[in-house]
Amino acid sequence: MLRRIRTAVAIAVIAILTYGFIDFAGVIDNPLLQKIQFGPALLSLSIVTLVCLIAATLLLGRLYCSVICPLGIFQDLFNWLSKKFDKKKKYEFRPERPWLRWGVLAVLVIAWLCGFTFLVGLLEPYSAYGRMADELFRPVYIFGNNILAAICEKFGNYSFFKVVISLKSVTAFVVAILTLLVIGHISYHHGRTWCNTICPVGTLLGFFSRFSLLRIRIDKDKCNHCLACQRKCKAYCIDSKNQTIDYSRCVDCFDCIESCKQKAISFGPVKCGSKSADTDTVDESKRQFLKSSLVIAALAPAALQSKVTGVKDTRVPMSPPGSISHKNLLNHCTSCHLCVSKCPSHVLKPAGMEYGLGGIMQPVMKFDEGYCNYDCNLCSQVCPAGAIKPLTVEEKHKTQPGRVVFDINICVVNVNRTSCGACAEHCPVQAIHMVPFQGGLTIPETTPELCVGCGGCEFICPVKAVHIEGNPVHLEAKAPEQDEAIQTQDFDFGF
Repeated sequence: MLRRIRTAVAIAVIAILTYGFIDFAGVIDNPLLQKIQFGPALLSLSIVTLVCLIAATLLLGRLYCSVICPLGIFQDLFNWLSKKFDKKKKYEFRPERPWLRWGVLAVLVIAWLCGFTFLVGLLEPYSAYGRMADELFRPVYIFGNNILAAICEKFGNYSFFKVVISLKSVTAFVVAILTLLVIGHISYHHGRTWCNTICPVGTLLGFFSRFSLLRIRIDKDKCNHCLACQRKCKAYCIDSKNQTIDYSRCVDCFDCIESCKQKAISFGPVKCGSKSADTDTVDESKRQFLKSSLVIAALAPAALQSKVTGVKDTRVPMSPPGSISHKNLLNHCTSCHLCVSKCPSHVLKPAGMEYGLGGIMQPVMKFDEGYCNYDCNLCSQVCPAGAIKPLTVEEKHKTQPGRVVFDINICVVNVNRTSCGACAEHCPVQAIHMVPFQGGLTIPETTPELCVGCGGCEFICPVKAVHIEGNPVHLEAKAPEQDEAIQTQDFDFGF
């Protein structure tokens, strides 16, 4: 019964989480399940979420990994498929590899302290699944929608509409493909090995699950050492021979309970005075390793950070409104791509080297396919990691993530002596206005203090004579009504 309940809840959770990424119609604008993911909550220092998740682990063990973490549920799908194709598949007990688990975690902590957030986002489970959902599952969903829309159109039904399928980032697409292949292969052949050797969230929650109040228990009087539970344990944590369980690796899938014909396995409170298999002895080497890792992390040279975060492009990239600065984005973003998938204007793209090596795949604003809607604040509402702070529409109107730059030397008015003014027409805050030029023509003039960095001017300009230059630290835009009256007069441009 416990296994069926867990499976039903897990299916519902991963369905909702996945739809949150592939939904292009904005049906789910503020998904709750994304807000309770452990990795983003840790980086955003969401104390309430962290306390609740840790308390739940101390009570129930690593149930989070089986019913809330999308990557954990996704691995169960491959595990289920492997059993369908291999009816005789069996698992066996394997000793824990603490040096590998805590070693990966220590490397990620050091990488984060040095500004190399790319590595953290690469292994953080929610973000890894989010990239697969956005880069791989979403195009398939849109393709199916387009087929349905075409069929409905033939019958005069226009309930569905076609959506353009585009590749947002080659890097993000390749990373998503590799993640799918690696995770799929490991989980198909080796169960939850990824969760118990590589996943940083699994390592952290595994530490707390050692002390959980409710656990899988083996009744030694009923157990006949048949090994049925051990062969069903995809976490490799049940030692049937010695009748012990490594609770740091148990993910509470409850498969072992149903496999035991002797009813020797149950899920319940720990008896007073009982000890788990992994708490009988103290692992001094693990403690020493953690101490050494913390010392190395504290002494990580600032020079490495400058190398990792250095931006080589002459144009400063523009981070999303609410991200405050490039540094804040680098410290908190896990590259889950929820904001990228939710952006209705397709302005947010996975970054290449715009933020440097450490910021690969984090969201950057680009205006080749559209511009940021003046009244849209969706990206700030859905970010689960605190990388993009929540902004009201009014607060966004006052935020300046970047400012307009005008190059008169390539403007069509100057070069071709023809009228244009498209940039001024698309500016919602009068940061670009037209002033008299020559021969009765008008040419753009900018007031950067008013600009809110929406990119409407850059998107519409046929020759990119205007573009948006990002602010390393977001500024407050000046309200149009506070600007002095623009004096219309003839300007001598030296022609």
